[in-house]
Amino acid sequence: MDIKNERHSLAQIRELDLVAWLETQGFQAAARRKNDTDYWYLSPLREEKTASFHVSRLTNEWYDFGLMAGGNPVDFFLRYFNCSIPELLGRLDLGSQRHALPLFDGNDGNNAERLISEASHLAVKLAHPIFAYPLKAYLHERSITLSVAQKFCKEVNFEVNGRSYYGIGFANDAGGWEIRNKNFKQSSAPKDITTLGCGSKEVKVFEGFFDFLSWQCLNPDTGSSVDFVILNGAGLFDRALPFLSDHQRVGLWMDRDVTGRRYTEYALSIGERFTDESIYFQGYKDLNEWLIHKGQAPKQRLAPQGYYARMRPKNF
Repeated sequence: MDIKNERHSLAQIRELDLVAWLETQGFQAAARRKNDTDYWYLSPLREEKTASFHVSRLTNEWYDFGLMAGGNPVDFFLRYFNCSIPELLGRLDLGSQRHALPLFDGNDGNNAERLISEASHLAVKLAHPIFAYPLKAYLHERSITLSVAQKFCKEVNFEVNGRSYYGIGFANDAGGWEIRNKNFKQSSAPKDITTLGCGSKEVKVFEGFFDFLSWQCLNPDTGSSVDFVILNGAGLFDRALPFLSDHQRVGLWMDRDVTGRRYTEYALSIGERFTDESIYFQGYKDLNEWLIHKGQAPKQRLAPQGYYARMRPKNF
């Protein structure tokens, strides 16, 4: 398997213009909002009567409120075609279809960052140790100890459309932030993975930073002897491959949903040094959900809260 070529192909698929591709397949937007930067569709992934599938024209990312799942075009196509990553590369053979498939202009890093900034005005103003009581309470709800959070995260003060907020911030390798509080889930540009290395030959891979923090809480004595990759979104898995190639053992702690399982299967096909360690939290979506409910039966997930709940239109 030529991993370098596959990485290149995944990056190209991530550049496909999702709105334009949906139009070629006959999916028309039910509504356009925020100066035509938010597109809403009847979900192409399931049957529904009220449009609850959202695509951002700024980031080229999607979110399906009925599935409570989203991501970049790679994540979408994995669900849409219900196939593995190698099968997806065959379906979207960019070598032969390069001029036929629409590309997303905003994927130029500088341009994307400018567009996001102009539209949402999300600007990080200050990062400092976690102090605010609501954030400490939020960490407690997620079963994350304050000592672990302080080690890897910051309290980030940011503005959106001129209004001030604060949240738990987790930095990526490019200088951007993953930001979370009880009512907000967002990223600041530029979007990237986070790598934490200590020279170990073993590395653990997590989709999101709360799963990484959960692992640190569960393994307080071994966390400094292992390298880590936090993808900050499964769709960035290919960006981690150069870092992972320097390790002899790669433990995969990907989510146990459709997208996470597809990337796990893809990684396992690369070589024997990859192992699926998500069996640890089998029955739960991810490690943090297991940590919150450990010893209990999985609870039915409620409707989406916070940022996504606020952006979802009530009707058209």
